[in-house]
Amino acid sequence: MRTDAVLAGLDPEQRTAVTAPAGPVCILAGAGTGKTRAITHRIAYRTLTGEVSPRHILAVTFTARAAAEMRSRLTELGAAGVQARTFHAAALRQVRYFAPRLLEGRAMPELLESKARMVGLAAARAGVRADRTGARDLASEIEWAKSSLVEPSEYAVAAKKALREPPFEPAKVAEVFTAYESLKRRQGVIDFEDMLRAAVWGIEEHPDVAEQIRAQYRHFVVDEYQDVNPLQQRLLDAWLGGRDDLTVVGDASQTIYSFTGATSSYLIDFPRQRREAVVIRLVRDYRSTPQVVGLANAVIRQARGNEARLRLELVGQRPPGAEPELKIFPDEAGEAVAVARRCRDLIASGTPASEIAVLFRTNAQSEAYEKALAEAEVPYVVRGAERFFERPEIRQAMIAMRAAVRSIPGETPLVQAVVEALAATGWQREQPPPGGSAREQWEALAALVALAEDYARAPALEPIGQAGAVQRDVTLTAFNDELSRRAEQQHAPTVAGVTLASLHSAKGLEWDAVFLVGLADGTLPTTYAKTPEQLEEERRLLYVGVTRARQWLWLSYGQARSPGGRARRPCRFLPQLERTSATERAGDRSRKPDRRRPQVSSCRICGATLLAGADRKLGRCPTCPSDLDEELFERLQKWRAATAAELKVPAYVVFTDATLVAMAERRPSSPAELLAIAGIGPRKLGQYGESVFALVGGASPDEVAQKNFES
Repeated sequence: MRTDAVLAGLDPEQRTAVTAPAGPVCILAGAGTGKTRAITHRIAYRTLTGEVSPRHILAVTFTARAAAEMRSRLTELGAAGVQARTFHAAALRQVRYFAPRLLEGRAMPELLESKARMVGLAAARAGVRADRTGARDLASEIEWAKSSLVEPSEYAVAAKKALREPPFEPAKVAEVFTAYESLKRRQGVIDFEDMLRAAVWGIEEHPDVAEQIRAQYRHFVVDEYQDVNPLQQRLLDAWLGGRDDLTVVGDASQTIYSFTGATSSYLIDFPRQRREAVVIRLVRDYRSTPQVVGLANAVIRQARGNEARLRLELVGQRPPGAEPELKIFPDEAGEAVAVARRCRDLIASGTPASEIAVLFRTNAQSEAYEKALAEAEVPYVVRGAERFFERPEIRQAMIAMRAAVRSIPGETPLVQAVVEALAATGWQREQPPPGGSAREQWEALAALVALAEDYARAPALEPIGQAGAVQRDVTLTAFNDELSRRAEQQHAPTVAGVTLASLHSAKGLEWDAVFLVGLADGTLPTTYAKTPEQLEEERRLLYVGVTRARQWLWLSYGQARSPGGRARRPCRFLPQLERTSATERAGDRSRKPDRRRPQVSSCRICGATLLAGADRKLGRCPTCPSDLDEELFERLQKWRAATAAELKVPAYVVFTDATLVAMAERRPSSPAELLAIAGIGPRKLGQYGESVFALVGGASPDEVAQKNFES
């Protein structure tokens, strides 16, 4: 392939990135701006011009899927032979190759696939009682420490400085960390962080190894550079050995993994650390419609902190599309039902189920959507987590609740009975634990309590055929049966379906239609985000979610978690959902209300809060079915035309088309009903009210005109 073919179709900024000279190059690439295209074409261009040899290039990314895609694209561009690997895969390959030399003839130790089991053993030796969940959280803390180049003796101080929330006292975590390292040495095994450290040690402490590796790899490309941690950066520096032929690409606004030790500081400081660096900004968004891009820009425009210094203002390149739909529902259950119905409608209208995603902040939120989609007969797949009823803690809880039927008095209120049953598993309603895995497990069990609250609030009477009604059973036994029914219903096998995923696991993916749900303060941002830095990362999570959508975007939240529950505020990062000014939020009651603010109204069909003016006028969402009286609409049009001609004014001055549609759908028969249509005030009621009521009552335009003439 010739170089002109590699350059063909690139936009000016991509071309600049591809043809930039050797040396430090920093590509700041916004979501959907073609970063993979830019870096693969840069690699291909340099190899095809003879500037570098493919075998001397190492391209590093963070997932095996991304590395495979990069290799495939490079092969298509005529640059086969380039090594494209994850940090771990590249380090593993080098450590295995040099193990006989580094280990004096011994083979490389066995690699631990998971830390949790050995961490559990280490915890027992350190006198720390940790169940499976606690062991996972301890393993996460140890991974964070090792990725951050923190030794066991330094952990307590480093954790406090980093505002970590460890699952146990920091000193105890440090003891487990020490015992874990000792246990690994005794058993002759290493973990993934050890492997990266071994690669660093091999280069830094063995000149012959360093010389061979640096002779092999002379040019480096690092994708998703905002996600690099200190240990990975140490390895990259070892590979470079002071050289500067390095291309990095990243987006500080997509920094969402700081809890793992990842830091955007290396991306932010790249131009300062390398004075000769060429910095290119890719801002042309080829993924999303201008409407989606506009919302993404609005979300991230308010960002603060270090990452905001590299904020990019995206420019949509696709044809215009639908405006993002903003929905507010009375509760989360109603929100889930509406999402499922809309998914069903999208699929019926031709959108493949695999091109639809429902994204939420925590995996514990998935149950409501699994249930609603199952009841709507919409296939779905859960990405990055188990289905709700397949999770070990939920299975254990259901066993505990079945056992509790024998020990908890039958007259105990349902919610209290569920809480007591869960207490037997160690769950405490008012004490969410520290640690990511433990907290996620706590939230999943809290979701069971919320289900019990919903079940208890359901109507007390249920009709049976035509014969009448029976008292609904709200005992623990009946609730257990309901959970079993749900579990069975939601376990139907699926091949392809709507994707259910957390915002973290959605990173790097995209869909035609995206539902961002649960956008309420306390969920997004989570209540656990307390510092300015943590809140900004929550904002970036929302930004990542918005930028996953290609064509169609829905944003929603339930005002209460459960029917009749306490009302919540909308996500503070969505300016479109703001209801009050900062002054009003501060409690200034003397301030006059802003008359320009739209009145809050609800869809008369699905109950969602209506925000757009046209939707408020119609009294329904644009996607909800219309009940237009076509004959009435035609009479209204003829009457409006005659009235406008008589008054010598344009027709819209009398009533707009949208107002006529609203009248033909809502058929107002009283002043109050006519005034309920947005845009109709007392003046128009006085001018045209009697005519409208006559037309709604069945009169013809001629009859109305004659009556007006006689009066």
